[in-house]
Order: sequence, then structure tokens, then C-alpha cells
Amino acid sequence: MRRALCASAVAAPLVLLTGCSLWPAVPVEDRVRHVLNPRPRVATSATRNLVLAVNPPLASPGFESSAIAYVQAPHVLDHYATHEWAETPARMIGQLLTRTLEDTGGFRAVVRKASGLPADLALDTQIVLLQQSFLTKPSVVELTLRVQLVGVARRRVLATRYIEIIEAAPSDDAPGGVVAANAAVASGLTQVAAFCIDAAADRLLPLTGRP
Repeated sequence: MRRALCASAVAAPLVLLTGCSLWPAVPVEDRVRHVLNPRPRVATSATRNLVLAVNPPLASPGFESSAIAYVQAPHVLDHYATHEWAETPARMIGQLLTRTLEDTGGFRAVVRKASGLPADLALDTQIVLLQQSFLTKPSVVELTLRVQLVGVARRRVLATRYIEIIEAAPSDDAPGGVVAANAAVASGLTQVAAFCIDAAADRLLPLTGRP
């Protein structure tokens, strides 16, 4: 009976009750894994005697996993079956943020929150959106980051910004989306680095009294 129900799944909504699936799970070994690994060029800055801690980025619901998200209809989020990220975007972007901020030379040190080292500033990041949209032709990758710089000593928010990027995909498929996502993340990293440098220069002194 179970096999009969599976065979007639197209015609019978009861497939949802039997545990059968029209889209069987793809074996792990058959999935293609992609990485976010851009190395953006950032403007260098005079080094300040400040330690910046990069907190692990958070991700909004729907973007926490290693699945590559896309939309074909408004407000309907889907994921590729045979393509996925090698790690969650939040984890990959967190590592890229640390490296990018180090490249600016604007801070005495850039550390990760998990290191437990004392810091003057803390950067909080949230991935609000990271998806390939087929609502336009060609498809585009949409990336939205919410970033916030905090003065640790007085627990004061120095600045908050939403960074929104739209990058055209070279092809309307998962590999094209990955290329566009890397370009979008590169642009986002550049903007986050500039945001941190500017916020530290403009607003930190009244809060800490440090040069």
C-alpha cells in the first residue's frame, strides 16, 4: 500500500501523509559545495590604538544554514537541492570580516570575540538577506547586512547601518548565483570596513577619552 501511494503521488495529495517525496533527498556525496572567499581591496587607514572585536555574525531565519537560498515568487524562499555552501554564510562572512578589517591597518588589533581578549570596540553583524532572486531577468543576488559598532567600555552604540547590495548573476543557475554572491560580499566587506573606520574616528573619542 505504501508503494502504491508513492507511485500515485502526483495525483494524490495523500503523499504528504505517507512520508513519500516527489523530490528525494540528494546524497551528501552528490552535492556541490561552494565557498564565499573574495579578497576585496580596502582603503588603508592610520592605525589607532584600539582593539576591535568581531563578534560572530548572526543570520535571519531562512539564512542560518548552508543551503543556497533563492526566490522565484514574492515571499517564497527556496533552496537548491544539489548545490550548497561549504559552511554557513554567517561563519564564512565572519572570517572574511576579520581579515578585511585587518587589511585596513586602522586598528592596533582585530580579534574574534571567542578569543576572550579585551577590546575597545565590538562589531555586531547580521545577515538580513542573502538570496538569488529570479524575479528579474537576469537573476540577481540580494545581500543585506546590518552592522553595529559598539564602544565596549561604556556599552554604547556608536553607529548602526544597513548595507544593501544587488549584484547581477552571470547565469541563471546556482553557479551564477555563487559568482554574484561573492561579488556582493566583496562589496559588502568594503563598506563594512569603511563604516568601522569612520565610526571609530567620528564617535569614539567622546565615549572613551582615548587618542
